[in-house]
Amino acid sequence: MNGTKQFSSMFAAQLKMMFREKQVWFWNLFFPIILMILFMIIFGGGGGNDSFKATIATVDPAPNASSGMLLEALGDIPALEWKEEQPIDLEQGQEWVKNDEIDALIVLPASEAGGEIQLIVNREDEQSVTTQAISGILDRFVQGANMAAVGAQPIFTLSMDSVTSASQDITYKDFLLTGMIGLAIAQGGLFGMVDLVDMRKRGLLKRLRMTPASMGLFGLAGMLVRLMLGIIQIVILAIVGVFGFGAHLDINVFSLAVAFFAGALVFNAMGYLFSSFSKTMEAYMGVANIASMLMMFLSGVFFPMESLPEWLQVVPKLLPLTYFVEGMRDGLIYGTGIASGEFWMGMGIMALWGVVSFLLAMQLYKSKSIAATR
Repeated sequence: MNGTKQFSSMFAAQLKMMFREKQVWFWNLFFPIILMILFMIIFGGGGGNDSFKATIATVDPAPNASSGMLLEALGDIPALEWKEEQPIDLEQGQEWVKNDEIDALIVLPASEAGGEIQLIVNREDEQSVTTQAISGILDRFVQGANMAAVGAQPIFTLSMDSVTSASQDITYKDFLLTGMIGLAIAQGGLFGMVDLVDMRKRGLLKRLRMTPASMGLFGLAGMLVRLMLGIIQIVILAIVGVFGFGAHLDINVFSLAVAFFAGALVFNAMGYLFSSFSKTMEAYMGVANIASMLMMFLSGVFFPMESLPEWLQVVPKLLPLTYFVEGMRDGLIYGTGIASGEFWMGMGIMALWGVVSFLLAMQLYKSKSIAATR
């Protein structure tokens, strides 16, 4: 059998093997889609409305002219929605807070001359984003009310703008979609070598090496199968993100191609390394799961790395998924191209991971003499 026929036969065989593995379907297709949908709904505002809203109620223990003005001013804040338009009693408001029927209860001063405006929240939600936002809104409201009470005019005002290297303003949906695409491709490599462990355990590798079949062509066929799976992952996740949640893509073909092929090779090399020292499929899946989970939450897939504690921010800089996700974002939303030195530095760090993983795996396979495994 010539090389072309041998390669096509190996490619077809590995394609069938890949799609027979339930782990492949779950970790490479279903898991990324389910995870992305959950994060899109929770953090991306799956309905397409990104504006902040908080439900509140008020207590006015001694209605007077001052409290009436405060109520009127609070009603003009668009971010606050009222469970009851009229003030309620303190006990009822505290009960609503305890039962999470409202996000916060605002208690107005009892004296017409002024006093403390109290914000009551559920202790379990005290550090939540919603509580912090309400507290910030109310703090600005109190400052404005104080200035109005003394007739002072503001001297300084604050305005905010943003800039981005993307061709259009990106949203969390765009950020998450591209992160999930990078994670899915990485998992395709990390979990994709499980069939090697199974083949070694069943003695198939030994039999294959005793035939005239080229092990190089066997490895090349497996690599192309996983590259094809990566393309399928990009297409499926992009369709779900764009048409299901309104994400936007600005594709730069060259940087996307470079990042995709580099990442696919690197994570396949890491999967190859895991298979070299795993004696069972369970052991392989355990190691791959640990590596995947560690990088998943530290490499900027779901949240920017800047949101991590300062002492932990050094770890993502050592992980290959960090640079792969950034490379995929460059090709899918930023569109800055391959002229960036930072882009190539990230590709270089990934390449180092890939080369070291591949060389270690080769040495381990040779030292364990796979042909004599069974």
